[in-house]
Order: sequence, then C-alpha cells, then structure tokens
Amino acid sequence: MPLYEYEICNGDCKACGGRFTLHRPLTAAELTQCPACRKPVRKLISAFFTPKTYRPFSIGQANDAGFTILKKESKGEYSVHKPKRNAPGT
Repeated sequence: MPLYEYEICNGDCKACGGRFTLHRPLTAAELTQCPACRKPVRKLISAFFTPKTYRPFSIGQANDAGFTILKKESKGEYSVHKPKRNAPGT
C-alpha cells in the first residue's frame, strides 16, 4: 500500500499537527477530511524511496540476461551485435 502525505488546508490542529501520513490502497476514495479533526485536507506531492541504486549493464551482462544487443551500422540501420566474451561481466 502506498503512503500518502496530507496537510490541513486552513488553520492548525492539535490532534494531527496539521500534517499526517497514511497508508491507503490505490482503490480508496480520495481523502477530503482529516480523520482526527474533520478539517479539509489536501494531498501533498512527496518524494519516493528507492532502496537500491543499480548500475548500468555492461554489454556482456545484458547479453547474458537475454537482451538483444544492437550495433548502429549507419543512420537508421542496426544489426544484431554478438560480443566476444573475454572475461565475465565485460
């Protein structure tokens, strides 16, 4: 379930502090009121979390993973590239 951040449109609230985060299913109706104080709220745009940074594939790794490697021959023309394997991951 995604996390959504909300803030109260006007004023302040001691119950929710003016901002709060909720787990809500994608199929849930849009939240228009704070569950604690019933004041109108708006959804905030927030950053997302990516747990792992991936590095690009080498040509050899892409080939091992089953990708078709293309080599540009001329403008608009490509041919299937079969890399020579010297060492793993190259």
